[in-house]
Amino acid sequence: MIAALIRWSIANRFLVLLATLALAAWGILAASRTPLDAIPDLSDVQVIIRTTYPGQAPQIVENQITYPLTTTMLSVPGAKTVRGYSFFGDSFVYILFEDGTDPYWARSRVLEYLNQVQSRLPPQAKTSLGPDATGVGWVYEYALVDRSGRMDLSELRALQDWFLKYELKAVPNVSEVASVGGMVKQYQIVLDPVRLRAFNIPHAKVIEAVQRANQETGGSVLELGEAEYMVRASGYLKSLDDFRKIPLSTTDSGIPVRLADVARVQVGPEMRRGIAELDGEGEVAGGVIVMRFGKNALETIDAVKAKIASLKPSLPPGVEIVPTYDRSALIKRAVGNLGQKLVEEFVVVALVCVLFLFHLRSAFVAIVSLPLGILAAFIVMYYQGVNANIMSLGGIAIAIGAMVDAAVVMIENAHKRLEAWHDAHPGATLAGAERWGVIGEAAAQVGPALFISLLIITFSFVPVFTLEAQEGRLFSPLAFTKTYAMAAAAGLAVTLVPVLMGYLIRGRIPAEERNPLN
Repeated sequence: MIAALIRWSIANRFLVLLATLALAAWGILAASRTPLDAIPDLSDVQVIIRTTYPGQAPQIVENQITYPLTTTMLSVPGAKTVRGYSFFGDSFVYILFEDGTDPYWARSRVLEYLNQVQSRLPPQAKTSLGPDATGVGWVYEYALVDRSGRMDLSELRALQDWFLKYELKAVPNVSEVASVGGMVKQYQIVLDPVRLRAFNIPHAKVIEAVQRANQETGGSVLELGEAEYMVRASGYLKSLDDFRKIPLSTTDSGIPVRLADVARVQVGPEMRRGIAELDGEGEVAGGVIVMRFGKNALETIDAVKAKIASLKPSLPPGVEIVPTYDRSALIKRAVGNLGQKLVEEFVVVALVCVLFLFHLRSAFVAIVSLPLGILAAFIVMYYQGVNANIMSLGGIAIAIGAMVDAAVVMIENAHKRLEAWHDAHPGATLAGAERWGVIGEAAAQVGPALFISLLIITFSFVPVFTLEAQEGRLFSPLAFTKTYAMAAAAGLAVTLVPVLMGYLIRGRIPAEERNPLN
């Protein structure tokens, strides 16, 4: 069958060349669109549930939040591990799924089970899902710095929370923009227990009065003079004086007791359990960019940088956005370094082919199959969703040396057959159909054995595919790309290489004995 394929390729050589050009164009397009990253994503498919329960001790959070959530999530389809962590005022539940689970399917299942357990949680508890990202989704971090000193930490944090955060979340492939550092400004009511007791006002009544005072209510419309007027009661609290004037009760003489009579109202920072500092020069506010699952890290970072550059004119005078972590530099160094080694290896293989074949045009036949095999591997990588990283490119680097083996042997056999023909026909010229016949017989003689030998090398990495968990995620890109490159080389050896031999192995071919390296 392989010999018949070789003869068919020679008979339809123009079609084979057209298919080769199409393969090259397709491969270049796929290589340009393949996502880039430094290393493979080793994290499990996971969904994180965060529940805030303000002011509660870890033991209460454990009993009332974490335990009900973890026991419910154990029955989620595909979940292999459920871990719960309880902190002061916060609960985190991690649901880890089986390998190969679609992350968005997993999130939808978790939401279904979360709805079932919601009624068992305290009313004050607020649950939310973590971002649709992986453990390596943290791709960019920045800090807001005011060189002029006109803005304090609370103003920088407000700028981050109400301006930069929403602008950057609109960037494609950004899952979350997490705010860090600074101080979150809040209205604080400091009650005086002595005055509360004097007026006989319980703590719960103060909370109820503040909640009731901070409301807006609609009252339908009035139609006057062919015009409609909307009726509403505007009651949102907008200043410290609005808080101070909130009525709590009345005295026996009918005098209203306001919040200012029993408490001190002030603007202050929300309780902080950590800070963000830059270069030891003081506190800053900033943000962390988290990328969506399976997206191109380099493209996402470039889009974030472009967005930040467009937002800089909108910042207050003196405020700067300082990058503190940028994974694109690591990606470019890692991939660029390995790409350079691939080029060096390609050059070495090409020189070896030229030196040992001792015929430049014949060596070109073997050399041209290398980039075509690599481009074919990139096509499969792109459609399979394998990133270009140090492991996947390393698989190609491993395969480069063996990819030319079949072509070199086939060329050597063609040299022998051409030399034998000239010895049998001294003074005659080999041309036309007869020449293509000799080339075809030379290729068909060794082609099947070479094809099988390349397939054996191709399948040598099959045991790697049996690795699971983090080991499998680490080494499978290498095994995939090495397998694809070798399979492409095997296919090219029995289709393109015989055609190129017919076109390029011409002229004076030196005998093997004349090569000083033999």
